[in-house]
Formats: sequence, structure tokens, C-alpha cells
Amino acid sequence: MAFAPILRRASAAKNLLSLTRLAVASSSLSTRSLQTGASGDDSQSMGGYHVSSGGFMRGAVYREPNKPLTIEEFHIPRPKANEILIKTKACGVCHSDLHVMKGEIPFASPCVIGHEITGEVVEHGPLTDHKIINRFPIGSRVVGAFIMPCGTCSYCAKGHDDLCEDFFAYNRAKGTLYDGETRLFLRHDDSPVYMYSMGGMAEYCVTPAHGLAPLPDSLPYTESAILGCAVFTAYGAMAHAAEIRPGDSIAVIGIGGVGSSCLQIARAFGASDIIAVDVQDDKLQKAKTLGATHIVNAAKEDAVDRIREITGGMGVDVAVEALGKPQTFMQCTLSVKDGGKAVMIGLSQAGSVGEIDINRLVRRKIKVIGSYGGRARQDLPKVVKLAESGIFNLTNAVSSKYKFEDAGKAFQDLNEGKIVSRGVVEIL
Repeated sequence: MAFAPILRRASAAKNLLSLTRLAVASSSLSTRSLQTGASGDDSQSMGGYHVSSGGFMRGAVYREPNKPLTIEEFHIPRPKANEILIKTKACGVCHSDLHVMKGEIPFASPCVIGHEITGEVVEHGPLTDHKIINRFPIGSRVVGAFIMPCGTCSYCAKGHDDLCEDFFAYNRAKGTLYDGETRLFLRHDDSPVYMYSMGGMAEYCVTPAHGLAPLPDSLPYTESAILGCAVFTAYGAMAHAAEIRPGDSIAVIGIGGVGSSCLQIARAFGASDIIAVDVQDDKLQKAKTLGATHIVNAAKEDAVDRIREITGGMGVDVAVEALGKPQTFMQCTLSVKDGGKAVMIGLSQAGSVGEIDINRLVRRKIKVIGSYGGRARQDLPKVVKLAESGIFNLTNAVSSKYKFEDAGKAFQDLNEGKIVSRGVVEIL
């Protein structure tokens, strides 16, 4: 399957960079507008959405399953109330995007992919709350979570940002933000393009402010991009689903970007036996540097038997499935001890079904828990702190870096298992 990008060049491509530059109107203003060389009267309205007549950017577009990504030109998106326009600096390469690109998970198309980002604040939407403006001033460095909570639904009101109603009803179901509209429109014909999360594989993106956290100057833009999904997802699984306690034993099945992050977070939480399970020796060797105390190659030995052997026949307190396969789902449930927790974080092809021994589930009080991600307002700042303190090693967690023009190759490498831990596309 080829994902190499096709670069669509406009006749004015040589002016592209200058067209995307933004200017600060005044340092005393709490927001700033895009300097496009056009007045508000020169803009055009499409379905009630304000689009500037100048200022363009590039984004990586998915159109059809198993077809190459295309790098296409867009109007620079404009934020609405309590939303922020970000100059994207880096975007992670995740299996969730790949599932969409392969047609395994339904999503609105065409769409701009990419959902774990770092960048610089360049504009606040009109009528944005002053507390948001103060927290994320123009020019500040930020990291964005893939789950972008609305902050007002019944789940967000309880602090359960990971179950945000608007995120699932609008973004995941329709490819829009929470007014039911996308912020992305193509340059050549003004046609709308949907957004997977914030549509982060682009030179600019708009995200609800509740999905952001400040990024300290001490942390690099590139490596920090993975904080918004790989590390964020691992933290949510360890803190809220697994509820890891010091001394707990844990097995992580599937050592990709999220699975390898689970190793580091489990170590930070004080887990004792940390068992990494995969079928690739290079990933397992890498796992040793990320906190794994034991490694198991499931292609060479029975993973469940080996996990029980390591734990004296008991099984682990917590097993995490980070691959999204029916076989590993079953391995996960069979690896836990009586009363243990099997935590499922790997997405699968739509319609996939996992099997479980019902009698063991009932008699042995096995807990099966799904976990999609962390809670942005609570957890993203904590994840940043873990990286800032060095407890989470960002440098060791990123194994591959790509240029923006090579975004398609990045996903091709991911599909072929060539990325050992996490890949990041630099859009600096």
C-alpha cells in the first residue's frame, strides 16, 4: 500500500510562504488577526463561515482508502469563540490515522489527518473567554491533545473529558468542530475538508482551547508532539483505567507508540514487573530502555504462559492491549491474575469482536476496561510535567522524524512496521 504524497503545486507556489505569514497588530491586544492584505469587506462568506481572501497553507489530505495522501493548499483556518489558531510545529504519526487511511475505521472524507501536535498560538477566536486568552497568549508554545473537550457537556462537567459528548458527536462522527462546521476550505474552489481532531498534519490548525496545555521552553517542539496522543493515551490508561499502584505487575501487549509510552508511565507510577510483549525483536530491545523488566516475543513463545511463568503462575495485576487485534484481546484477558484488570486501548477494524471466557470472567472477577485517552484539562498538564522533569524520556520515545512533504512515507513506514516506537512529522 502506497501512502507517498502528491504535491499539488499552484502557479503562485513561490509566494506560498509569504502568503502564510501572520503579523501582530499590537502587543497590547489580547488577540491578533491574520495579516492578509485584505480588509474584512474583501472576505467571502460560505455557509455563514468567514474565510479570508488571502493567506494560505498546506495540509495532508486523505480522500480514499489505500490511496496516497495529497498535500493540498487551503485558506488559513479561522478560529471561533474559545478556539485557538495554532502555527503547527510538529505532528505525530499514529495508527489511529492509519486506520482511517486504510478504511478500517469510518470517517468523513476528504479530511486532513493528524491529531497530536505542538505549535505556537497565533490567534484567538472572537469572544474567546479572557481566561483562555491569558493562559494562552499570542506567541505562546502549546501542545494539543487529540481528545478536545468542549468543557460544558455532562461528561466534561464531571471532569470526564475523555467521554466528551461533542467530541464524539461532532468530530468523530462528522469530522467537524462543535458548531457542526469544519474550519478547513480548499484554496482553489473553497470546498470544505473535514478534520480528524484538529486536522494537525497542516501548517496551521484550529483547536478548542480546552484541548491545549502550555509547553515549556525547555521541551522541544518535535518530540513533544507525542505528548498529545501516545503519552496522553498511556497516561489515561494507567491513571484512570488500570489505576496502577506501586508494586503492581503489568504486561503491555503491543509495543508501538502508545504501548511503549505505557512502559514509561507504568515505571513512573511504581510498577514492579513490567512485561513487554511484541513480535518484533527490535521493539522489544527498545522496550528494555523504556522501563520493561521482562520481554516476550509472542511469535516465538506462548505469551500467556510466559507471563504466568514470570509472575510465579499468578498472572499480572494489569494487562494492557495496545494493538487492537482479537488474538491480543484474548491474550490480555488471559494474562491477568484473579481480580486483575484487562485494559483495552488498541483500536481495531470496525466490527472486530474480542472473545472472553465468560465463566472465568465471572468466577475470578476479571475486569475488562476500555480506555480511549486521558482527560485533557486534568491530564495533559501532568503529562507535560512528566516530560519536563525527565521522568518521561521524550527523546528515547521518538524513533523516526520526517519532513512535512514526506508525511505519506511516514504512514507507509508505520504500516510496514518500520517505526520502532513513535514517528513525528516536523512542520517547523
